[in-house]
Amino acid sequence: MPDPPWDRRLPWGFRLPGREPVAPVTPPDPDSALPEPDSARPDPAVGRRRLPSVRAAVRAATRRPTTVGPDDRPAPGDRFRLRDAAAEATAGAGARPGRLLLTVVGTVLGIASMVVTVGLGQTANDRINAAFDAVAARHVSAKPGTVTDAQGTEQPVTTLPWDAPARAERLTAVLAAASISPVDTGDAPVTAVPVNDPSAAQRAAPPVVATSPGLLDAVGGSLSQGRFFDAGHDTRGDRVVVLGADAAERLGVTRVATLPSIVIGNHTYQVIGILDRTDRRTTLLSAVLLPEGTARADFGLRSPAELETLIRVGGGPLAAEQLPVALDPIHPEAVDVAAPSAPGRARGEVQAETNLVFIALGCVVLLIGGVGIANVALLSVMERAGEIGLRRALGASRRDVAGQFVLESVIVGGLGGLIGAALGVAVVAAVSAVRHWTPVLDLRVVVAAACGGAVVGLLAGLYPAVRAARMEPVAALST
Repeated sequence: MPDPPWDRRLPWGFRLPGREPVAPVTPPDPDSALPEPDSARPDPAVGRRRLPSVRAAVRAATRRPTTVGPDDRPAPGDRFRLRDAAAEATAGAGARPGRLLLTVVGTVLGIASMVVTVGLGQTANDRINAAFDAVAARHVSAKPGTVTDAQGTEQPVTTLPWDAPARAERLTAVLAAASISPVDTGDAPVTAVPVNDPSAAQRAAPPVVATSPGLLDAVGGSLSQGRFFDAGHDTRGDRVVVLGADAAERLGVTRVATLPSIVIGNHTYQVIGILDRTDRRTTLLSAVLLPEGTARADFGLRSPAELETLIRVGGGPLAAEQLPVALDPIHPEAVDVAAPSAPGRARGEVQAETNLVFIALGCVVLLIGGVGIANVALLSVMERAGEIGLRRALGASRRDVAGQFVLESVIVGGLGGLIGAALGVAVVAAVSAVRHWTPVLDLRVVVAAACGGAVVGLLAGLYPAVRAARMEPVAALST
């Protein structure tokens, strides 16, 4: 009878092909000498044929042939393919499901933390930029330049014209403009009733500010009661005032329907409105506002001190270039203009600073996940020393052993990266939905985070793979 083929399974997925069937032997003559056992006879076919390599045997075993013959043997030059290594690495990584789960959880948390921090940072930047564009990037101020005289006092180089708001509003980038000037009332008290109270005189009086009629539009202000003075009040020099909310509270004025009045020095002014909010110039909430024409007549105001303008989004550079010429065509260099930078530049600066902080935090968390993968891979090398030695004894090279463990770490890291990236996107979307924000997340960040898990697994598995490759077969088998 022929010898049955040898189809024994070995560790690491090795499967050696069966031997060729041997032709039946004619029974010998009983009177003749006993023949030598078959095991002792050399097979002439072995001498003429080169034995297959271990790698070729592994490749032949993966095809799982139903019958094995001389034509089924792989060529001696066949190599251990990447698909075979990936299959072995997948089997090795999933050999301990509990440990794999804990390792993947660490990577998932690291990748998810990075995606969440970057995603929420980009969403917060969008909110910051929206507020920046709505307030700071839409306001430009201009005032006369100053020089220092011999006594060390700053003197204005030029003066702004009384029609400065009208000149500014003729520019394309300017939507609204108003002049603002502090009024020097001397020692004149500001009170709600004309009484001579020594204790009241010691209290700090609200500042008095002269403005043009377009102040509310220029600073984004609103009134809680009454109205703001108009061009008619300004031209006639009417003695009317608008109180800031803090100044009204200090003076005890709560309603304008009863036509209250305040006293500034020797003049009485009727309160026609109360200012309760401004996007710019919040100091106006604690001041007494009166028309420029009234300030010129009663307090000798000589010229506007400063011009405040509301511009279009992105119009800062254009307004900074045109305003000095519009206000002083002869000496435009004598006008100082404070204009915001372009929105794109400001947005880039804010986003770069915040992203740096968030990415640093995400990298720290991701480093923790990488250390976890390295620890598990190193522990796996120590536990599987016998298997490593057996594989080396069967012909596996150091590169094959190292590639096995590197692929296992890459598979674990890549799986954690995919799950972590998906979890991070879900968290960003959930937080944005709860806060009623518009989620902003760059798709490249998500893809990079998913691939980052595989990269972390690759780096974490290098040292355990090198340690496994350096094991000698004899020492590993004796472990």
